[in-house]
Amino acid sequence: MSDVPTDQAYQLNGPGRYEIRVKGHLAARWAAWFDGMTLTPQGDGTTVIHGPVADQSALHGLLRKLNDIGLPLVSVTPTAPDEPPANRATDPVDRPDPADQHPRRSTT
Repeated sequence: MSDVPTDQAYQLNGPGRYEIRVKGHLAARWAAWFDGMTLTPQGDGTTVIHGPVADQSALHGLLRKLNDIGLPLVSVTPTAPDEPPANRATDPVDRPDPADQHPRRSTT
């Protein structure tokens, strides 16, 4: 049995908005690879990926994509629907084009 109130449990399991922070900078063209989420490079060398996520399964899919391209995860934070993404930084560093990426295969 969970100690999370029913209305909060729905928010955790249903649609929501998230701010995912990763080490490294991603160019805006990667947004399509992350289901149209907003990518915001930060001055501290991280990128904030912000936007709606259909459910926990979709969130896990996004996290797998980050793992597939080798970006270290810094944080995952649920956000309010009207909360703006973190401040933009200037001078983003480009990563390779997502079309050129091939997911790593498990050897197990």
